[in-house]
Amino acid sequence: MVAMPEGRVIARGKQERVSDYRAAIRAIDTGGATIDAVAFKAVHAGPRYRGTYVIDDGVVEALREFLPAAPAHNAIYLTAIEAFREAMPGTTLVAAFETEFHRTMPEYAARYGVSGEWRETYGVRRYGFHGASHQFVSERVPEMLGRERTALRLVSCHLGGSSSMCAIHNGQSVDTTMGFSPQSGLENATRHGELDVFAVLYMMRRQGWQLDDIYTQLTKTGGLAGLSGIAGGDVRDLEAAAGAGNSDAKLALDVFAYEVRKTIGAYAAAMGGLDAIAFTGGIGENSAALRSACTAGLGFLGVSLDEVRNTSGSGDRLVSPEGAAVAVVTLATNEEIVVARRAYGILSA
Repeated sequence: MVAMPEGRVIARGKQERVSDYRAAIRAIDTGGATIDAVAFKAVHAGPRYRGTYVIDDGVVEALREFLPAAPAHNAIYLTAIEAFREAMPGTTLVAAFETEFHRTMPEYAARYGVSGEWRETYGVRRYGFHGASHQFVSERVPEMLGRERTALRLVSCHLGGSSSMCAIHNGQSVDTTMGFSPQSGLENATRHGELDVFAVLYMMRRQGWQLDDIYTQLTKTGGLAGLSGIAGGDVRDLEAAAGAGNSDAKLALDVFAYEVRKTIGAYAAAMGGLDAIAFTGGIGENSAALRSACTAGLGFLGVSLDEVRNTSGSGDRLVSPEGAAVAVVTLATNEEIVVARRAYGILSA
């Protein structure tokens, strides 16, 4: 049985609509099988929980503490944890945090220029997210290229409704675009990306906005939706609108591609060179046009695409010319298998 985000349940091949996550969890039919554990791709619980843990009251408390930093994510997980505790009492619940993969970032890449109290008392630092996806990319790309994971300078581009990039040097995260929250970095579908915090303070003071007002605007009407004026900020809608002559939609796509392109260059500098670029996520895997735009002008780094490979074919594949200095690949990420393996490791230990 699979619970669907839009409020549907698929059980034994039959699809039914349910009211919410709680209803979906209550409707789970295990077919008589024993469930050893339920694992969550949890998002943000601050500095104490940057790994994989059996969920106890401490984990739940930390998820609540960092709810303001990830309101769209933590609220869902808190609801789901409570619902599973009610529906499957006694079943082990495991949280595999997205921040885990980024624990290897050097301190100079993770530390913000704020007072020590902010850092030490309140945990304000760069955490990074999409860790399960970037970890999968770090493992899968060396397999695709026949290279050693520990001898690869790789930029992972997880591009979708929520987007981030990661510099992976010798199999470890050394930098990433998301920071203290999943808000920063690249533009997302409806969440703003990089933004001067004083622009927020300026608008709040000028307009008399309260915290709830600004939360809603930054998470629901920002990002690609804010740039294009197209509700939802779905890249497929933007590409269609741009093709029909919508200049704002075209600009939104240009902004997005520029951010990715600029970050690839920055991460090549951070790692002292570049061996591979991986595109995954709904956009990265499926939009040949954006892959092309995101790599345009990077020939000086040895980056190029094979037009035929980029625009045709399917599945995990090389989209750069054979023997190119920098291999460019597209692949389907698998966050679920990473979470399952982490949970298995915790339970086995």
